[in-house]
Amino acid sequence: MSQNSLNLCFFWHMHQPDYRGMDGVMSMPWVFLHGIKDYYEMPWLLSLYKGVKASFNITAPLIEQLNLYSDPLKNDYFLSLWAKEPKELEEKQRVWLIKTCKSTQYETMVKPIGHFRILYDKESLSEDELIDFEVLFILSWCGNYLRLENSFIKKLFKKEKNYTQKDKIDLLDTLTEFIKTILPFYAKLQKEGSISLSTTPYNHPILPLLLNMENAKYANEHTTIVENHISLRDDAIEQVEKSIKLFEDTFGSRPSGFWPAEGAVDEESILIYKQRGISWIATDEAILFRSLEDNTRENLYKPYDFNGVSIGFRDHALSDLIGFNYRFKSGKEASDHFMEVIEPISKNEDSTLFVILDGENAWEFFHNNAYDFFNALYSRFESTTWCKTVTMDEASKIENRGTLEKLAPGSWIHGNFDTWSGNSEKNRAWELIYQTKRDYEHHKENISEDIKKQIESHFLVAQCSDWFWWYGDDHITEFGLEFDTLFREHLILIYKLLNAHPPADLFVPIISHKSGASFLIMPQCSITPDIDGKVSSFFEWMGAGSIDESKLYSTMDRVRGPIEKIYYGQDENKIYLAFEGEINLLKTSNLVLEIYIEQMQKTISFSMNDEYNENGVKFAIDERIELELSKMNCVDCKQIHLRFEILQGKEIIQTMPGYGALAINLDEKYTANWFV
Repeated sequence: MSQNSLNLCFFWHMHQPDYRGMDGVMSMPWVFLHGIKDYYEMPWLLSLYKGVKASFNITAPLIEQLNLYSDPLKNDYFLSLWAKEPKELEEKQRVWLIKTCKSTQYETMVKPIGHFRILYDKESLSEDELIDFEVLFILSWCGNYLRLENSFIKKLFKKEKNYTQKDKIDLLDTLTEFIKTILPFYAKLQKEGSISLSTTPYNHPILPLLLNMENAKYANEHTTIVENHISLRDDAIEQVEKSIKLFEDTFGSRPSGFWPAEGAVDEESILIYKQRGISWIATDEAILFRSLEDNTRENLYKPYDFNGVSIGFRDHALSDLIGFNYRFKSGKEASDHFMEVIEPISKNEDSTLFVILDGENAWEFFHNNAYDFFNALYSRFESTTWCKTVTMDEASKIENRGTLEKLAPGSWIHGNFDTWSGNSEKNRAWELIYQTKRDYEHHKENISEDIKKQIESHFLVAQCSDWFWWYGDDHITEFGLEFDTLFREHLILIYKLLNAHPPADLFVPIISHKSGASFLIMPQCSITPDIDGKVSSFFEWMGAGSIDESKLYSTMDRVRGPIEKIYYGQDENKIYLAFEGEINLLKTSNLVLEIYIEQMQKTISFSMNDEYNENGVKFAIDERIELELSKMNCVDCKQIHLRFEILQGKEIIQTMPGYGALAINLDEKYTANWFV
């Protein structure tokens, strides 16, 4: 094996939707919060390690909204409420403010801050308590850079309670100044050569669907698309050209690469990129395997040329390990596992591995915002001879590459466009865009050039992929209705700019009211089922709790694991679990199931090919998987947290539950559910 035989390309996608409403004010604070937690911290962590490189994709909505924090009280609705004295808040404002503060990840961000945890659990807050709650909420979002390097942040953390209104204003001033340093820091690192930067079409649209909605059917023949759809090719080109200009204005040079929004590609969009000087793009492995006749895994580990543009294809499973699975491991365990998994790839000399994922959404699920993980991983890269990190710019020039004769249309999710089309809610959003576009074309001769530019800007925002992400039943957020309102407001405003009455259907919500908690149903009574792997009786598991794994993909998506639903319950002596999904796949594969009991720091492992009845654990697999766990495995515990992993060798097939750990109160008597 030669030295540096594996080129490893980390590519972090940094993006936020456009939260600006009709008044230009951001209606939700996620740009600010991820700004103080992730957008500076990710490149900063990298900069601590000599010779370690990565690439960052910075989208136009993120750039524009970061720039708005020169005046946060004017431009961010949440912060304008947060900065007020509690007595100045209307009741509706107070309720929404607290709801937003309680959207913070509990286990990793709330729980470690003692007074924040106490206030979080209270049903009502006094004015002084609300000030403490507001300050601690913002502090919980401050990343490790701020906690380690900023003296004022360290001072507020040490105080922990009894904050004042002045503390709030000083905190906001401190963080506003910090936000201003984020984009210049990226520019500095790019100039030094430790990172490469790219961008995405302006408002993060699914470019192939703008060009031709038939692409949704080309990628999945069973998808139902909108009738009488129209090409939005001019908008697609505008999305690309505006993004290039903003990038150049921000970083001082034109981008050489693009991450197409959601990794969405087709042959026509590649040509549009090429004609505007883009030399490389990245997308998902599913596109490669649909574009090649030979789908062997080794074909993934090199860049490809298509029509003069270099393409890097992400290893979906390895990207998901970081995005979803490693949050359950210590930093050292996760970094060791990652290096073990990628080392076999290096045996094929001059291989290139692309690991691509969101650069902000995953880390609040990690302990310490993934600080331990990245330090451990980057340290390994510094000391490893068979692997070197490269930027996307460098990867696009690597000699060992393939050539594609065709490029299948699709995205990074299942290689198709079903996340953004096909469902009735998603298609309804497209219908409204098409309807508004036709009305605009009919009236545009009668309006000024300035009004045309304003209208075209609202069309570009309405084409953002994020709106379609939350329509349908495949992703869930507590802020779905807010997203829906923002989307329709852009189309309503187009009619107002035309001096025309908006159609009544634009005022009708598209989205059904769905709660993010709907994936979890708590147990209602004690159960004692037979553990035989059979669905033998409806009454056997009646009253059990359930977790719908298919609904646990709210901020990102991933390859769905074989288990789709979990049932759980208990009686006086035992805990019972059942798993449903692709059971035949589990039976015929050489897989291992691991149960981890957090409180006991105990792992129980066994093969899923055979029945198991040892160490207080009984396992059966037939029509579904059923498990029995003796409470003797949980001595002296009043509550336990369980996690489950399905493994094939070192590969993690699925981690459950998808939201973290299954909490079971061992003393629960279900008396609240008794009735006569």
